[in-house]
Amino acid sequence: MTIQELQPNGIWRNFYSLTQIPRPSKKEAKVIAFMKQWGEEHGLETMVDDCGNVIMRKPATPGMENRKGVILQAHLDMVPQKNDGNPHDFENDPIETHIEDGWVKANGTTLGADDGLGAAAAMAVLEATDLQHGPIEALFTIDEETGMTGANKLQPGVLHGDILLNMDSETEGELYVGCAGGVDTIGTWTPGYEAVPAGMAAYKLFVKGLKGGHSGMDINLGRANANKVINTMMLMAAEKYGLRMACIDGGSLRNAIPREAMAIVVVPEAKKAEFEEFAKDYECIVKEQFEGIEPEMAILCEPADMPAKVIDLKTQDQLFGAIAKYPNGVIAMSKDFEGTTETSSNLATIKMEDGKIVCAALTRSLVDADKDKLAEKIRKNLTDNGAEAYSTGDYPGWKPNAHSPILNTMKSVYQEKFGKEPKVMVIHAGLECGILGSKYPNWDMVSFGPTLVHPHSPDEALLIESVAPFWEFLVETLKNIPAKEALA
Repeated sequence: MTIQELQPNGIWRNFYSLTQIPRPSKKEAKVIAFMKQWGEEHGLETMVDDCGNVIMRKPATPGMENRKGVILQAHLDMVPQKNDGNPHDFENDPIETHIEDGWVKANGTTLGADDGLGAAAAMAVLEATDLQHGPIEALFTIDEETGMTGANKLQPGVLHGDILLNMDSETEGELYVGCAGGVDTIGTWTPGYEAVPAGMAAYKLFVKGLKGGHSGMDINLGRANANKVINTMMLMAAEKYGLRMACIDGGSLRNAIPREAMAIVVVPEAKKAEFEEFAKDYECIVKEQFEGIEPEMAILCEPADMPAKVIDLKTQDQLFGAIAKYPNGVIAMSKDFEGTTETSSNLATIKMEDGKIVCAALTRSLVDADKDKLAEKIRKNLTDNGAEAYSTGDYPGWKPNAHSPILNTMKSVYQEKFGKEPKVMVIHAGLECGILGSKYPNWDMVSFGPTLVHPHSPDEALLIESVAPFWEFLVETLKNIPAKEALA
């Protein structure tokens, strides 16, 4: 069976179409063109704004014209992550999907159900002829995963609805009413370069096989960070064996826990045997530390071609020191929402670019002041260790509204439909609702979705049995949207 044969067919058919369109973040031209053509072919009022957001409108069904307007919202881009050695080209190749034990997965890449499934649900509503609903607008944003560009550049006044239904959450039966804000912090060193000292042996260090995952949703799972693992290894080896680093490349995306990291290093020929034994011991220690969490972890130490240069010792010491002290993982848990991460930081990438060493971390918090305080702490750690540091891409959190009318409506609909109450939650991941709500302060907002695990990693999987209740809940919610308030 293929995903096109699954039910409800409207969602799965449209999701399959999206898997065939390459749409990595910041490379959404193909999917924007596809969505524009799709909307026009379905007779919908369709527009693309200046930054690439796609907006569609569908009139109310007969007798529902006086209902409040609803905006169905999802993002078009996806995180491009793949397993080591996978030849997939995210800018040109379709996502290959398969069904496994009740889940839809991709073949060694991210699936793109974050947020292709939400977009497909909106498309299914827009094309349906048998639903009851008031006026519908659909907002398909771009570049959510790497900067929330579409949400940030959406102009006020373009959309006319009263209620935003964001379909970018990842557990069926949960209604999200708040989310973390975030900010990126960048540190840059400009090292000097030196000839490799005489009598050295070269090695490639490689940390691989980690689970990685979404740096908001999965940060509380205690997974290893490849950048921290390889830095600790080099720091220890520099102190014990005189290791010098020539280059480093760790992580790939700002909002993914880094799964892999690589470095080229040299050590004195006289200490080769000791260093190689240390590398084996270090792998055993780290595997034991993450036993049951990272079963596929591997730390490789292999002979390599001799590099032409190494970075100067002062910069190396500063880099190793800064990364060792980098706040990473869960910083605080919420006191108001049990089991929810309140503040976290993820050391996402360490790269060598144009002769510089650049590291980047994404800090998140449900409390904006705590997010800013942690970012300040990270900047100080960087500058204390010789780096230039700044923060960028700051986006606000979404403050819960305990008196949300659409939340109360959806709770009642879910209770009646499924005989149980939905969970009302806040999410540590960043949703576009905070930004969108700042532009449209009148909007009443809720986020929900089917069950999706391990987004932002090649282990991303969508639970098939969760899609039907998600769809039924969406349909019933649209049918029960309240009427507009009469003018006095």
